[in-house]
Formats: sequence, structure tokens, C-alpha cells
Amino acid sequence: MTSFDKPITPDPAGEPSEDQKAVTQAALFDAFGGIRGTVETMLPGLLFVMIYTINKDVRMSAIAAGGVAVLLVIVRLLRKDTVKHAFSGVFGVGVGVAFALFTGSAKGFYLPGMIYGAGLGVAFTLSALVGFPLLGVVLGPVFKENLSWRTRNPGRKKAYTKASLAWGIIFLAKYAILFPLYWWGDATQLGWVLIALKLPPMVLAVYFTWMFLAKAPPPIDVIAEWEAKEEAEKAAERARRSAAG
Repeated sequence: MTSFDKPITPDPAGEPSEDQKAVTQAALFDAFGGIRGTVETMLPGLLFVMIYTINKDVRMSAIAAGGVAVLLVIVRLLRKDTVKHAFSGVFGVGVGVAFALFTGSAKGFYLPGMIYGAGLGVAFTLSALVGFPLLGVVLGPVFKENLSWRTRNPGRKKAYTKASLAWGIIFLAKYAILFPLYWWGDATQLGWVLIALKLPPMVLAVYFTWMFLAKAPPPIDVIAEWEAKEEAEKAAERARRSAAG
């Protein structure tokens, strides 16, 4: 049993229990890839900007970044580890590599990721404002609550709304810094600022998510409910057959 499979016991005083904090932390750690996932996400971009800083060769930089992204996926496959974070990373790097090679510009490597990140910022913000927080859609299956928070758990809906708004504001602030650099800075400056801003905003967003969810009511385990209902139906059917026999 993993730490986020354990049942959560709410604190009668209304404060988040240690179990609730630990379960939320473990689930978020798993959902966002943990330390290894973060390193795998950063490494291709770091390699690109390092090589480009040294020799200004867009093609060599792009090929090296793409190669290490593929290598990371292969290592995970050989180790039979989960590859969802590695595959998402290699897809993003692949698009960046294609843009860089097509445009012949190092900035082309960064542009798809910047557009995607800014789009996420808008999506998180709008989803919070319309009352259908995107983070709840993403994390609902992780907590085995799916979308039950929308109608059955208003405290968690409120927490997801706050967290989604935090993600939106943090992402939009990040790209408000990066896009002027893309337009008016050089590729090397942009690359190093991108690397510097890769981790801190993500850590801050995850921290806010943990803070809001740890204080929210426990999730409703709809998977367990469904399994219990199915088992009850099977028991009732067995009882009917036994009575008929």
C-alpha cells in the first residue's frame, strides 16, 4: 500500500491531520514526477543552452537535447519504470528540436514550450474563474476522487480553485518575464533565464497546491465506493440464487 492509498482521518478540530498532509504530499510528489522527473525535464534544455553558449551551433545543440531526451526514456523502459513523465518530456523536446532545426534559430527551440506554458497559465486561470478548476481534473484521479469534488465535496472544490488560480498567476508571471526576452533578448540570455525559471515557479505552485489541499476535506474515494457497490450487488445476487435454490 502506497502512502496515498491509506485512509485519511480528519482532525476533529478542523485542522489538517499529519496523515492528511503526508497523503497529499505523496500524491503530489507522484503526480508531478518527483525529483527524478524534474531532473529529466530540465536536463535536455540545460544541455541545449550549454552547448549553444559554447559554440552557437543550433543543429548540434538541438540534436544533443533530443538525443538525451530519448535516452532518458530508454533508461526508464529498460528499468521498467513509469514513463509518463519521460514521454511528455521527450515530446516537448522533440517539438522544440523540430522548431529549432526548421527555423535555424536557437529561440525556436524555446518557443513551443513558452507558448504551451503561457497557454497553461491562461487555462488554469480561466478554469478557476468559471468554477471548473483544471487542477481538480488533473489530480482527481490521483486521489481516486475523480470529479466527485465538483458536487459532493465543496471544500475540495474551493481548494482546487485556489490552487488552480495560483498556478495560473505563477505561470502568467513567469511568461511575462520570458516573452519580452524572446522578442528583444538574445538566444543565450533567454536560454539561461529559462533554465533559472524552470524549477522555482513549479516548486512554488506545488507548494501552494499542497497547502490548499492539505487543509481541505479528505477526498471521496469513488473507486472504493464503486467496488463496494459492485460487491454488494454480487452478494445480493448470491443471496437471491441461494434463496431460489
